[in-house]
Amino acid sequence: MKQIRSYILKRLKAQFFYGWVILFVATLAMFASGPGQSHTFSVFVDLIAADLGITTTSVATAYALATLIAAFALTRMGFFVDRYGARNVLVVVAIFLGFACIAFGAAIGVITLSLSFMVLRFFGQGSMMLGATNLVAQWFSSKRGFAMSILMLGFSASMAIHPKLGQWLIDQVGWREAWFWLGVMTWVMMIPLLWFLTHDKPEPLGLRPDGAAPEETMDGNSSNGDLTGLKAGSAVRTPAFWIVGTGLFTTAMLITTLFFFQVSIFDQQGLTGTVATTMFGVSALIMAVTMPAIGKTLDQANPKYVFSFTLLLLAICLYGITLVTDAKTAIIYALAFGVLTGANMTLFGFMWAHYFGRKHLGSIQGIGQASGVIGASLGPLPLGIAFDMYGSYTGALHLLAILPAACAILALFLVRPDHGMEKNA
Repeated sequence: MKQIRSYILKRLKAQFFYGWVILFVATLAMFASGPGQSHTFSVFVDLIAADLGITTTSVATAYALATLIAAFALTRMGFFVDRYGARNVLVVVAIFLGFACIAFGAAIGVITLSLSFMVLRFFGQGSMMLGATNLVAQWFSSKRGFAMSILMLGFSASMAIHPKLGQWLIDQVGWREAWFWLGVMTWVMMIPLLWFLTHDKPEPLGLRPDGAAPEETMDGNSSNGDLTGLKAGSAVRTPAFWIVGTGLFTTAMLITTLFFFQVSIFDQQGLTGTVATTMFGVSALIMAVTMPAIGKTLDQANPKYVFSFTLLLLAICLYGITLVTDAKTAIIYALAFGVLTGANMTLFGFMWAHYFGRKHLGSIQGIGQASGVIGASLGPLPLGIAFDMYGSYTGALHLLAILPAACAILALFLVRPDHGMEKNA
């Protein structure tokens, strides 16, 4: 096995920068996180509720609680990535994600459903995405923004394919066996590629991020090529950590809220469900088209301005969705929301590595991603409570828009900490 890996590496490394192979595998890993993502579960919710004899609310509650519990375990997964390498962790994650899919299809009640939700969310939506972004962050520096935008196309592809694939499998074999085949597909697609093609970092292979010459100074490396970066304990004591963390928590929370309530908000404002669901497709297309440009911008401009713009755009979308009254205004909103989601997905993988270096990136990503998952799971609650109390979303959406607007101002004060002070730690 080791000889096969070495042979493949030698042949491909001689042809082009090996980081592009890593980006290809990581993008497939992002796609393979689909069985643990909300857009895949959405196809199965009603069938699960009917089969288990429980309410849709019970399914949604189990999902939210399981997501919260899984989020707290992600900090440990980040530590494992630092200690054992993203490749080893991702191989284990792919194996367990396949088994989690099979177990999910065997759920017999609320308890087993909740446990299955938790494992799927932890290995799919959490660990697979964390490992994939870590790999790309390690292999790219000056081209990191562009590479992250390509990586996130794997998520966009999952949004487009996994719900349709899930529905097709349901029609062919039923919802339970559909999850068996989703698990098998995960194994077949990911385990060979992770085992034979993936390498954690370029330096042990005699390479540098982006394929740069050893003497070049790059993000995450000192001028002599030493790998640098803050430890998690040092990172959390910097203002930059809290500015980045607060901003990404806010975007995760409120973008999830907009996804969750879009159909209901449009309905309250006189639009049909068909228009509301069609706008999801418009946003997804714009997200895929704009992400490479956003990634290029991150590589060429100061990222704090892109971060601030994204937060400001989120505030505009929260206010703007209340102005949607017809197909024209719905399209304008969907276009803005597509740019927003594209920018957010790219920033998700970019910010931690850029501001805190590569040496201890897994631990820092684990904390950051756990925070984002918690935000996403709690996000819909304030708007749901407001609707139950007042019968309208408008006032709450206007108030919520203040939060990202404030974070947008805060982002302008971002200063990258010195990575080199712990390079020998």
